[in-house]
Amino acid sequence: MPPAGVQTPADRMVVEPALDKNQKPKQKNFHVPEPEEFEQAPLLIALVAYLNLALLVVFGYIRDFMRMFGYECTVGAKEWGNEGFPPLYHEFESFYHRNVYHRGSKLTAAPLAGVPGAEIDIIDREWGDASLSSFKLSDKKRRYLNVGSYNYLGFAQNDGYCSHQTVKEIRGNGCGLASPRKELGTHEIHRQLETLVAEFVGKESALVFGMGFATNSLNLPALVDEGCLLISDSLNHSCIILGARLSGAKIAVFKHNDVEDLEKVLKRHIVMGQTRTRRPWRKILICVEGLYSMEGTMCNLPAIVELKKKYKAYLFIDEAHSIGAMGETGRGVSEHFGVDTTDIDIMMGTFSKSFGACGGYIASSKVRIVVTFFKILGSTAILS
Repeated sequence: MPPAGVQTPADRMVVEPALDKNQKPKQKNFHVPEPEEFEQAPLLIALVAYLNLALLVVFGYIRDFMRMFGYECTVGAKEWGNEGFPPLYHEFESFYHRNVYHRGSKLTAAPLAGVPGAEIDIIDREWGDASLSSFKLSDKKRRYLNVGSYNYLGFAQNDGYCSHQTVKEIRGNGCGLASPRKELGTHEIHRQLETLVAEFVGKESALVFGMGFATNSLNLPALVDEGCLLISDSLNHSCIILGARLSGAKIAVFKHNDVEDLEKVLKRHIVMGQTRTRRPWRKILICVEGLYSMEGTMCNLPAIVELKKKYKAYLFIDEAHSIGAMGETGRGVSEHFGVDTTDIDIMMGTFSKSFGACGGYIASSKVRIVVTFFKILGSTAILS
């Protein structure tokens, strides 16, 4: 028998009972976590890339030598009047910016001229003088395929259902609802959105916030504090790291997506207890992301759920990138792996990735949401 929460190949297909004898049962495909494999760059491509970088560095030193004798204009600002002080900026950082990054910025820092949909308009530029603002914009635009931004589902368009509904709601409610609730209160549209989010992710209740980053950084201190243990994946987003530091809880880190290392961290800290008193932890919270955007990996949710049940820990999952993009109906990694949402204590997500808006949410049981709500209302961070 496999451990609880772990899907076997035979369990990938779950069949619901048919409502009618002539009706075929509906089938859902549940995925099993696969070993992470990262494609290695071909040796030739890696050598060419390093060779180009080395050439830019060598020519950069030659150009700096020429600037000393006035043969070439100095790129960027210089520090004056600080004799005897250590330089404010690192020497190699300044060198790299003016000689390497600046020369390649024509290809990477192009100004946008439209909504980041499936295709995007880019303004053409011409190389100008030697200053940092050395690009001259032209009147021409080019349309490119967009593979480098959010708006996964294409909701943030100039035209369409979402755009029309947004204009309709703004005309009816105005733009002032973006202010903190402690200033303007909770409106009916807030309750409608929270009810819709809770139903969509499969939890009892939800709270919405105006900023996705703050949803993590301000909610984690309301969930754990001194005497608690927060266990974080080593590649968690900076908003989780900031929230963990603000909470005052003891922070432990496990290797990225390594369930075995997570169990070792759990065992070690449970045995040792709190740092000074050696008393048991008041609460243990495991924080992971559903989909890690920079690595393209998904958390091993079934195995993590098994561990949190085994060691009686709470699970906080950040689905900023996975909600709307993963699962048969876009309900995130829990649907993707077939994990019951009741096994996840706190579910967090944002509206800026798949849904083309801004803000974030946390979803959990009604009791946890009410406690979190009053803790946040009582803090000064609500006004930031």
